[in-house]
Amino acid sequence: MQLSRVIFALLVLALSATTARAEDDGEAIRTIRMKSNEAIASHDAGALESYLDVDFVITISTGSIERSRTEHARSFALHFEEYPDVVYVRTPSEIALSTAYPLAIEHGTWVGSRTTENGKLENGGQYTAAWRKVDGVWKIYSELFVVLYEKSPEKAD
Repeated sequence: MQLSRVIFALLVLALSATTARAEDDGEAIRTIRMKSNEAIASHDAGALESYLDVDFVITISTGSIERSRTEHARSFALHFEEYPDVVYVRTPSEIALSTAYPLAIEHGTWVGSRTTENGKLENGGQYTAAWRKVDGVWKIYSELFVVLYEKSPEKAD
């Protein structure tokens, strides 16, 4: 009977440690997402690139695919030049951690806004991001963004 109590106690400790790690990793991913939003708001393409893994790939909201973190950072830098007030906010609604590998998946919503020659434009939708823990640090290795709505100003005649 004593041995079963010891085994039960060890299982409880192991489960507690796993739960704590999952909460810490989930919070780390949320923090990195917040920092990536701040990098976009401050138009810092270099900081944005630092959150991406070396083999990063993304399907952007227009359906185009960018196949490297350098290409994605360059694309954002050009976007920042074209639209000085552009901002995108990605808000996680769920982060699930793999129990088999140092991987996670994030689902959420995004909203973007910028001023075009016709006035203020807002669009948004949903996204999914795949994360990988590399040398103890979470990095995004894949993202998919889908536009579900667009609010554009009426064109002036």
